[in-house]
Amino acid sequence: MESLVERAGAAGSLPTIQRLWPVDRQSNPDSLDDPQHPRGRINRTLNFVLAFLGLVASLPVLLLIALMVRLTSRGPVLYTQVRVGLDRRAPVDGIQNQRRERNMGGEPFTIYKFRTMRVDAEGQGGAVWAQQRDPRVTSIGRLLRQYRLDELPQLINVLRGEMNIVGPRPERPTIFAELREHIAEYPLRQRAKPGITGLAQINHHYDRSLEDVRTKVNYDLEYIRRRTLWEDLRIMLKTIPVILLRRGGW
Repeated sequence: MESLVERAGAAGSLPTIQRLWPVDRQSNPDSLDDPQHPRGRINRTLNFVLAFLGLVASLPVLLLIALMVRLTSRGPVLYTQVRVGLDRRAPVDGIQNQRRERNMGGEPFTIYKFRTMRVDAEGQGGAVWAQQRDPRVTSIGRLLRQYRLDELPQLINVLRGEMNIVGPRPERPTIFAELREHIAEYPLRQRAKPGITGLAQINHHYDRSLEDVRTKVNYDLEYIRRRTLWEDLRIMLKTIPVILLRRGGW
């Protein structure tokens, strides 16, 4: 079966990713994701509180969306999928580096979203790039995607400590493995815990090609380079107009 990356790159070769910051392949995850570090504890508390308040405030909306999804298409209300999360390991020798190149690249976790596609959307050919008018998307799913409301259940992932509100978007293991083969810097995104929104999401659209992924990796690495609590708050605030104006890409 032809892979997602093979289909995207069939038209020809793509340029090498631009490096926006010095790549440090030996570094540990950022201290903001270290539960033993004071900055990590503050960040975890902030994300937990915001996620809890967000779930409480949006509960009527969540219930309404769940009802609409259930009534307009067959299948479950929530869509769950395994994604690649934070990589807490620090390579210390060649053997560990080789193992890192072969395995998943980060801690797996189950992500939650409102279902926006038919239940058999990927039954025929597997994962494909999102399209502007994707025929696999349900009528209510299209509306949820336009305003990113399908991502709201990921506040549960934030409460569980698997995600932050701000960070690189997590990918499924099979696609992660493919992208790692084509973009050498791709695994470096795992130095930060995945997020619901991020610098890439407020500056770029949905992935429609491998080149879009390269652009988003640039943004993700730039975010990790300059990451602070204040930067996270700034991205959260900038996400609001992006959602209301239906821009950006998740």
